[in-house]
Amino acid sequence: MTQGFSGDVAGYYAKYRRGYPPEAVDALQATFGLQADDAVLDLGCGTGQLALPLARRVRAVIGMDPEPDMLRLAGEAAARQGIGNATWVLGADSDVPALGALLGQRSLAMTVIGNALHWMRHDELFRALVPMFRPGGGIAAVANGTPLWLQDSTWSRALRACLEGHFGTSLEASCGTRPEDRDRYAQALDAAGFERVQEIVIEYSDELSFDQLMGGICSAIPADKLPESKNRPAFAEYVQQSLPAGQSSFTEHVKVSVLAGRVG
Repeated sequence: MTQGFSGDVAGYYAKYRRGYPPEAVDALQATFGLQADDAVLDLGCGTGQLALPLARRVRAVIGMDPEPDMLRLAGEAAARQGIGNATWVLGADSDVPALGALLGQRSLAMTVIGNALHWMRHDELFRALVPMFRPGGGIAAVANGTPLWLQDSTWSRALRACLEGHFGTSLEASCGTRPEDRDRYAQALDAAGFERVQEIVIEYSDELSFDQLMGGICSAIPADKLPESKNRPAFAEYVQQSLPAGQSSFTEHVKVSVLAGRVG
């Protein structure tokens, strides 16, 4: 089942969605002892923001996502970067047991889920993944910062009010980034039998231009709610007028949480 990340939304996602810092990929490699002969599953891979840097460090990466347009753009990015060891598979978390039957037991070094776990039935997923890992392998649930409209800044609060007014809805979903979300996932990993559950946090600041800000917004709007192409300049103008006057760059403080659990 797709979540509305098709068409132009997928394009915005590929171009503007925040990538993962190298320190996060280093943490994944160190935590699971990733080697050149390992295989990794990126579940909810999107357009490859995590799958592609991981592919440079292991033998093979399987990028799995329920949205065909995301997979198409991930494949195009892999081709541009000369990455030939990534395989793109259409599927959701509910398809993991079938994938496990195909791959066999103890076949994976890691399953990474980047900013997509809130779409999934995580308790069932964690249990289904257990037999698929080699010793020392496991799950990493990576939260890549708070959504643009939920950050602790003047411009973010103005953006939230603007978007809530435009779409007529309350924007409260944290995409699994709140401390209570991370605690809930950690408890679920422990209950599923994963050991040495730990959280690794990487923090940094970044400056966004208005175009980057708008691109990030459009990457998160469901396809059926994204303004038509001809109306997007007016939508951008509406957003810009709602932000603090004269502000042309926007500082965000990004907290990346790598929540990891391993099998024996």
